[in-house]
Amino acid sequence: MSPLGISGLAHLFGILAFILLLVWLLHYREGIDYDSDKGFRVFNSYDGIPNHTKRKESQEVCSHALHLIAIVLGIVGLNAVFKFHGMENIPNVYSLHSWIGIVTFCLFGLQWLFGFVVFMLQGASVNTRAKVLPWHKVGGRALLFMAVCAAETGLMEKSCFLTNLKLLHGRESNLINFTGLAILLFGVFVNFSVGFS
Repeated sequence: MSPLGISGLAHLFGILAFILLLVWLLHYREGIDYDSDKGFRVFNSYDGIPNHTKRKESQEVCSHALHLIAIVLGIVGLNAVFKFHGMENIPNVYSLHSWIGIVTFCLFGLQWLFGFVVFMLQGASVNTRAKVLPWHKVGGRALLFMAVCAAETGLMEKSCFLTNLKLLHGRESNLINFTGLAILLFGVFVNFSVGFS
């Protein structure tokens, strides 16, 4: 398969995961509203924030801008989770999902800052940038795997929570599973497209 085909599949599964997530939140989970008095609608504003992929060096400015937008959306999402937990009297950072998610988000922020200083602002020599670039790419791929893992554990955590409350139905459960598969395949094909670039 060509790199363009692999990239196309990555985009297809990313869009599919996002659409399935929106269908789930809007049809089964009361919608998305950060300013709502209902805790679950606030929490859903966290679930509705998608991830995105890396770009080639020739699109560095676009890449840094998209990653900065992802950081801002991540801050909004984390704020929504803490707000929801406060509204529902749920302890914070109690699950593997939350640990993986927060570590991934913090490392993502450091990766972005490092990339911005070293590559965008050219804060390092050409030789140093050339030596650091493979490590930067490997770090980005590791963060992709961590983000997929955080998303998958988040879906499982939400699914188990809803099952325990007897709020999860057959169709909704299937939708969650297909969303998880789409996220996984998105990560696989993004990894392939980065690896073959």
